[in-house]
Amino acid sequence: LGLGLWSDVFDMLLDEYAELDYGDSWRLNFNYSLTDRLDQGGRRRGWKIFCHRGPGSFQCGSCRKTWPSARVVVVFHYRLRGGRGTVIMRPFKQSCRRCPDTFQFPGFSEDAVREALLKLFSKIRKNIYNDDDGDGAPPDNHGRVWTKPHETLLCEACSNGICKQ
Repeated sequence: LGLGLWSDVFDMLLDEYAELDYGDSWRLNFNYSLTDRLDQGGRRRGWKIFCHRGPGSFQCGSCRKTWPSARVVVVFHYRLRGGRGTVIMRPFKQSCRRCPDTFQFPGFSEDAVREALLKLFSKIRKNIYNDDDGDGAPPDNHGRVWTKPHETLLCEACSNGICKQ
């Protein structure tokens, strides 16, 4: 899954590139039960949501088949409280066409992780710090992966009503 890759790129963008240089500390966590919705308590506690769709790849744990996807969904929840920023993320899985009973976690290139996090940081600057810097992220067609049409029955995010193909 490359959780270390997400954490490493997150830290690099904060430390070396000062993407969120407002004097607060930020950390990244993972939670595999996140959705694209917040209840009233979550909103009251300051949580906000960013849903990202980007390129990734998968490998079936049963038959070892691999496939790319241009529509891997990652949901981020983020907030800032008392100078401490928290980002919680969940990558959504896809299922193999040959073995549709099990969902597989996606893998990501460093460029795809960087692009997703730059878009997230742009949302944080806008929604937390009221700093509208434009998009601040590479254009969506940068590094596009061309794949077959999205198969909603094999997408965990679609089955949760998040993907909205």
